[in-house]
Amino acid sequence: MKARGRIIAFFLLVIALLGMVGTTSLPIANNIKLGLDLQGGFEVLYEAEALNEGQEINEDVLSDTTDALMSRINVLGVSEPSIQIEGNNRIRVQLAGVEDQATARELLSTEANLTFRDANDNIMLAGNDLKQGGANGSFGETGQPIVTLELNDAGKFAEVTQQIASMPAPDNVLVIWLDFEEGVDSYKEERMKPDPKFVSAPSVRNRINSQTVEISGSFTVEETQQLAGILNAGALPVKLEEIYSTSVGAQFGEQALDQTVRAAFIGVGLILLFMVIYYRLPGVIALVTLTVYTYLILLVFEMIGGVLTLPGIAAIMLGVGMAVDANIITYERIREEIKIGKSVKDAFKAGAASSFSAILDANVTTMIAAIVLFIFGTSSVQGFATLLIISILVSFLTAVWGSRLLLGLWVNSGLLDGKTGLFGIRKKDIYPEEDGLELTDLPTRFDRLNFAGHRNKFFIASAVLIIAGMAVIGIFRLNLGIDFASGTRVEITSENALSQQEVEQFLEEQGYAADVVISGDAGNIAVSRYAEEFSQEEVNALKQEVMEAYGAEPNVSTVSSKVGRELAQNAIYALLLASIGIIIYVAFRFEWRMGVASIVGLVHDAFIIVAIFSLLRLEVDITFIAAVLTIVGYSINDTIVTFDRIRENLRRMKKVEDVGQLESIVNTSLRQTLTRSVNTVLTVIFVVVALIFFGAPSITNFSIALLIGLLAGTYSSVFIAAQLWLVLKKRQLNKKGPIDIEKIEEQTKWGSDEPVV
Repeated sequence: MKARGRIIAFFLLVIALLGMVGTTSLPIANNIKLGLDLQGGFEVLYEAEALNEGQEINEDVLSDTTDALMSRINVLGVSEPSIQIEGNNRIRVQLAGVEDQATARELLSTEANLTFRDANDNIMLAGNDLKQGGANGSFGETGQPIVTLELNDAGKFAEVTQQIASMPAPDNVLVIWLDFEEGVDSYKEERMKPDPKFVSAPSVRNRINSQTVEISGSFTVEETQQLAGILNAGALPVKLEEIYSTSVGAQFGEQALDQTVRAAFIGVGLILLFMVIYYRLPGVIALVTLTVYTYLILLVFEMIGGVLTLPGIAAIMLGVGMAVDANIITYERIREEIKIGKSVKDAFKAGAASSFSAILDANVTTMIAAIVLFIFGTSSVQGFATLLIISILVSFLTAVWGSRLLLGLWVNSGLLDGKTGLFGIRKKDIYPEEDGLELTDLPTRFDRLNFAGHRNKFFIASAVLIIAGMAVIGIFRLNLGIDFASGTRVEITSENALSQQEVEQFLEEQGYAADVVISGDAGNIAVSRYAEEFSQEEVNALKQEVMEAYGAEPNVSTVSSKVGRELAQNAIYALLLASIGIIIYVAFRFEWRMGVASIVGLVHDAFIIVAIFSLLRLEVDITFIAAVLTIVGYSINDTIVTFDRIRENLRRMKKVEDVGQLESIVNTSLRQTLTRSVNTVLTVIFVVVALIFFGAPSITNFSIALLIGLLAGTYSSVFIAAQLWLVLKKRQLNKKGPIDIEKIEEQTKWGSDEPVV
């Protein structure tokens, strides 16, 4: 009865979980806000500058500025704008889904300093003569759109109009300027030229004694609403300098979302298929928990109001791969216990208990990298880091607790006793319990490999790779994107294939000559880069020309040299801090030699990625740094599992007396964990390859960096880190003599400074 009850509980629990996912996942997904790269829009980073020498840029001034910007954005009807103060003098504005990007950017940057002037540019009335909130979009007597203004003093307006009316034509005009700045030519010189700051110049023939003024002209309804909104918002408290901007066309965003979601289904589907085929029943349980895992990530992200971007989708997919890692570690330990003759129930208990420390340490080190990435990353990278952090936390709930709960119901029912085939284990691979076989004696398919004995060959191979990489970087340099080199990047898309010559000729005709690179699966994306930063007017003009020629709005990003330097510095700080944090944690949890060996492996992996990017001339941008830091966390994850097994196998020995014993420990540990390493990297490669071939082109380089890093990380974990620890441990052995494991364990329990080996 107990067995039947556990199986019924299993199926009821699975039905409840999948039912919850099936009925609520779609509404949750629809509620998640999409970033600029998934629905189009633009992002601008402003640096606040004082309007005069005595003005101080403080928190109150920045807060007032964000309020003024929000008032202007409300005119556009953007549903979920994002305005954030960054640092001591910067404001970041993100408007996702806005259709008329040119108008929106002009609306934000306009100073809204309204002035009424005579024909000689003498100020007759200023913005402070207007009643606060008194501007409204309306319709005139003939039905044309107009803007009505309420004045504070009707008498003052009467005096002004009387003075203007007394002037001879054509000087009897009241010139209305918006944001008239010093250095702008006068009305007389500019009256025949279109200028966005010039509003109108109505003729005044009579004295007007009224508190209400009408501004009419060739306005549209939208223009009158926007002008009224600007005037009601008032002048900005500070001058805003645009130091970074990026805009994404709606068509780009829609295509990127479709492509990346398709890649996600393919990559995650391959992972689940592999788990079911290789691990059988535990793989089926992993399918359930990974489905719930993905659901919970989206739920938590929706609850905290996160903004989903392309890197964010990639983070979810990578999170699935990392969650699988926790399952694989546990399942491999259970399989090992079964192979040495333990019952399924005893193997489950021992495997679950012994795998927890490896899972904990591996995820904490990945968390360190994710936190550093969040602190030093920009908006889209922070979204990636946020999802990575959520993924790590949720994986403990599903992959550790959930998987063990569901598998435990089957194991404790007794229905799996003797049925090792449900764990993917053949009968001939199981040794009788009476043989008394220890885990360290368990044969593996890799027993012929002498990892420790050939360590010098591996070191030489890595040294050759590093020297070759230095030569490549010295010759080719890095192909720095505008994130680090500053300038402007233009990405043009078309429904049809583009030719390099055609696009270069088109850009040259517009006055933006540059080399063009064609990309995209259908060759329908053209990318050009410029060393100079385009102004807002240049961006708007180019986007209009591209729209007319190719039928889709281009993506345009500009980065000032100031921001480029800061991004480069932050990237270096992020890598250093992540490395230091990992060294400290590994040294605390294991010993300092393992910490040093881990970091050497990470530096090795990062350098390989950089060298290959230099050789292939792939662009290095801020998402590249996100990829490197992800690999830092993932590579250390792999290394930690190996070191955890080395530590476990050392504890089975009372004393280490010679190098031969150390080599045996390293070889045994690597052989035991190699299946896990291969299976884990294989599942993540499924995801990354799907991103490369089916994902959006804008994250292709990001995905390539991940693929290179995964392969390099597996190599360093198996052939570099453990062998380097062996070399350092050998020096300790030669210097201090035999290592008493039991003594060190006892000293550590009582708070000795000697770390656990």
